[in-house]
Formats: sequence, structure tokens, C-alpha cells
Amino acid sequence: MGQILDGKGLADLLAGKLQEEVADLKEQGIKPLFCVINIGDDPSSKIYLRTKKKRAQEIGIAQRIYQLPANESQADLLALIDQLNEDSRINGIMIQLPVPEQIDVNEALEHINPEKDVDCLTPSNVGRLWRGDHFVEPATAHGILALLKHYKINLRGKNVVIIGRSSIVGKPLAALMLEQDATVSILHLKTKNLSEYTKRADILVSAAGQANLVTSEMIKPGTVVVDVGINQVNGHTVGDVDFKTVAPKASYITPVPGGIGPLTVESLMEQVVKLTRRNHGR
Repeated sequence: MGQILDGKGLADLLAGKLQEEVADLKEQGIKPLFCVINIGDDPSSKIYLRTKKKRAQEIGIAQRIYQLPANESQADLLALIDQLNEDSRINGIMIQLPVPEQIDVNEALEHINPEKDVDCLTPSNVGRLWRGDHFVEPATAHGILALLKHYKINLRGKNVVIIGRSSIVGKPLAALMLEQDATVSILHLKTKNLSEYTKRADILVSAAGQANLVTSEMIKPGTVVVDVGINQVNGHTVGDVDFKTVAPKASYITPVPGGIGPLTVESLMEQVVKLTRRNHGR
């Protein structure tokens, strides 16, 4: 049985340290504040918003949620972003994804001041990420690297396979792992014969959003398996990995729930504090 990579435990540990850091900032008169723009009534977004609000309160970070109607216009959204950009009290801004179809999300993201870009999704911050001189990191990718570091899993020279090429997880994670001298392959819907790649992986990360996509036959013994997937099957939350069959073959494995999810939320708070420090010259 592979060792469980306890993301929840690490998230709680890191949140305690971050709480002390925020308290120190407040003693200096600096109050971390970030804003979340949510458009419409996506059920998963509402759950994520509640989770973020709870963690922010625990750490001592102020959060404002701008709940916009599902029929919000692009012009009004951009006007709100401009308003938040100009408010010096606000250290971070993020748009909760997904958004309704009438919203041009790329244009909206381009409108966010890169110095307040909590998600690292503005074009300039994406460029910095790949160039290796970034000052903010996407939360899920940051959380995965923090978890591997905590368990002393070195990336240098390792074959890493990432299933999923999203701008939120797959692509930024590849960039950050390349920084640590891993050899990275990104698989996606058009990739043929996934197992030809996954069987060579020393570290396998699945962020495909497909329940039980990864089976024991697809990995070699001793693989480190990181499951980012969150799927609902018969009323239960499961990942992309068939945990029961894969865990005995893996050296390390994340559970779902309790793996990467809690670290994503905690890592988001870390990015808020990073931007707060940067915006105040600290």
C-alpha cells in the first residue's frame, strides 16, 4: 500500500504558519484583502466560495465576494474589474470559473492588474511563469509542489506525466516542474495510448476530471500518484484514479477527498499574502 500524501494535514499546518504571518502584517497596519467575482449560480462554484471564505476567516484574510447575475454583461464586468484595480486597499482579484457563455473570460482576465492577479492567469503572469521569474503561482500547482516537497519527493531528473492541459492545472504545473529539472509530458484528449506514457512515469498527476481514468495497469510499481480530479459518482466524491487498485502499486498516493483540494484553497491564501507583501514593498 502506497503512503498517503495527506494534503489536508499539510494544508492545516501551512495555514497555521500563514495565520502568524498575517497577524504580523496586521501589526504593521497591513490588512490582506482579496476579492472574488462570481457570475451566475454554478453549484460547484458556490461550494468552492464557501470553502475559501471559511479558510480566509481562519487565517485572518479579508475577502469580498461580488455575486453577479448570470446575465451580467461583459462591459459591466470589465467596469467592476477596473474599479477593483484602482482600489489600493485590494491586494488580490480573481474571477471564479466557470463563467456564463456571454462572458469573454480571456478579455476579463486581461483586465486584471497583474499585481493583483491571485490566480496567475493574466497574460503577463502566464509569461512570467514560463520564463521563470514569476511572483505568483496558480494555487493548485503550488499546492502539488508543496505536498511533494513536504514528503521529500525530489523532481530533478524524474519523468513526470500530467494528464490534462488546462491553464489552471496542467500547463502551469508543467512550467513549475520544469523549473525543478523534471522531464515533463502533458497528455490530453487527443493523446493516443495514454498507458504508453503513464507506464514510464515516476510521478503521475491526473487532472482530467474523469472518474477512475487511471487504473493499476497504467502505472509501474513505485509510481508517485497525485490525483487532482474531483468527480461525483453515485453521490460520492472520487478522483481520476481508481484508488483501490492503484494504491497498492504506488509508492505515494493522494486521496480524494483530502488530498489536493485543501491545499488548493490554502495555496490561494498564500498567493494573496504574497501579493499583499509585494504591493506594500515587503
